[in-house]
Amino acid sequence: MTDVPQMQHVKGNCLLYVHGRDFKPSATSLMDFNVAALAAAIARDRPEALDRFHTLDKVLCYYGDYNNEFLLATGRHYDEALDMGDRRNALLKLKSLVKTKHFGVTRYDRLPGKTAVAEFAADVAAPLLGSIGLSKALIAKVAPDLAEYWKADGEFAAKLRARVRQPIIEALDREERLLLVAHGTGSIVTYDVLWQLSHDPEYAGRYAERKIDTFLTMGSPLGDSMVRRRLLGAKCKGRMRFPINIMTWYNISAEDDYLCHDNTLADDFKVMLKQRQVSSIRDHRIYNLSVRYGKSNPHSSVGYLMHPRTAQIVADWFNGEPPPPDPVSIL
Repeated sequence: MTDVPQMQHVKGNCLLYVHGRDFKPSATSLMDFNVAALAAAIARDRPEALDRFHTLDKVLCYYGDYNNEFLLATGRHYDEALDMGDRRNALLKLKSLVKTKHFGVTRYDRLPGKTAVAEFAADVAAPLLGSIGLSKALIAKVAPDLAEYWKADGEFAAKLRARVRQPIIEALDREERLLLVAHGTGSIVTYDVLWQLSHDPEYAGRYAERKIDTFLTMGSPLGDSMVRRRLLGAKCKGRMRFPINIMTWYNISAEDDYLCHDNTLADDFKVMLKQRQVSSIRDHRIYNLSVRYGKSNPHSSVGYLMHPRTAQIVADWFNGEPPPPDPVSIL
């Protein structure tokens, strides 16, 4: 049994967080860290909302133990203490940035290493950006746990979806207003679960009409054509193709984040708007200023959680305020 934090059974607002790929620390450590990062961002930009943030029901949809077990079996190594220490160092560095204007291109350009895109592309000798998108070779090289998720037998995928689905179902059963936050490849698992709740006969009868108030994806590869072909419902027609249980969808993509090289989702999922399956899909581009192990990491979850755009979306959501306007550009 994993140490997934217990949920508070209180009707109201609920923030659910789905992590991404690769090794993960324990559920308790990861949840505590993510809450600390979001709290620090809200304290910086929206201090009047901090007390209310602390009263939110917060739930981690955790499958890190399955990821860790699979990756260790492939011969990879994981040092949890070092990982948590480096996460804390990244958080402390970001907490030193006390103004929104600090999260711009000037500081980003000064980060050590700046981007790992060239390294990943060179490793697999395949194009990374543009119309080709994420290749199968790249996925197998840098995201073997995602490649395992897409295997034909589906056992790994089924276990991950179950871990994400259960907390969502429990929150829906409590009739809570939900903010569902998914980082990286966790957005793939989450999207598949939302499709299941919308159309799978096992769940749709009870949950298809129950809405996720706000879906927030960060560093999501859902815009990639190869990824979209592998989503649940991708071969279906009409309303069956997409989830029908999302009210508002925000997507945040960081400059140079290789996993979200196609950094807009509104164009890829515009049929959902046309078919009135979602109220709005808004894309936001940012600079992720996180440094992990001495090098710029534009995909880092702490950099996304600490960014002013994330703080604004989260604070506006639990305060019931109108959504932030689409910026002309922040790049």
